[in-house]
Amino acid sequence: MNQSSESTAPSKKIRLVVADDHMVMRLGLVTAASDQPDMEVVAEVESGEEALEAFRVHRPDILILDLRMHGLGGLGTIKVLRKEFPSAKIIVFSNYARSEEIYQALKTGAVGFVVKEMKLDQLLDAIRRVYKGEKYIPPELAARMSERVFTQLSEREKQVLALISKGRSNKEIGAVLGVTEGTVKLHVTSILSKLEVNARTEAIVVAVKSGIIDIE
Repeated sequence: MNQSSESTAPSKKIRLVVADDHMVMRLGLVTAASDQPDMEVVAEVESGEEALEAFRVHRPDILILDLRMHGLGGLGTIKVLRKEFPSAKIIVFSNYARSEEIYQALKTGAVGFVVKEMKLDQLLDAIRRVYKGEKYIPPELAARMSERVFTQLSEREKQVLALISKGRSNKEIGAVLGVTEGTVKLHVTSILSKLEVNARTEAIVVAVKSGIIDIE
């Protein structure tokens, strides 16, 4: 006899490991995630070393990781984990949200970043999005990242980038700014390095997304 749709097995839950050395915060997160019908906490730990071991044992879908813990910190944990498990999905859940920390966490291999002062719903949303293969950075944190990229560039580099976005060649940019073509090339090389891209077109895309320049 066929079972009704109500009695069929539930869909696969998102398996989580939670790593945070603040017990109250960790328990609150574990309770909130466990209350979700589509989530399951398979381990809770309080250090980077324990997070690595729990990941090896349980192979969770997502690791939720505090950045500042005793022993091996968050960034060190991400580095080791991504080297051992390149496809590991890590969401940083931190009290600290300086642009440099966000940048370093994402550069090291995290795919999500949520600040503890934000509503818990944002973390639950981040978990579901990351599970689907997306990256998650709340708009307010993305704005801080944009500001970091903006302040990295010198005023001259911003001028060069704006002219690049208008399709000007190095020679034309040099003529506009009153510098040699070789100097422009040096600026372009510096811009590509700071924005971590390989081509002028990629630099334009990053600059537009970051709000550094506007394409009219």
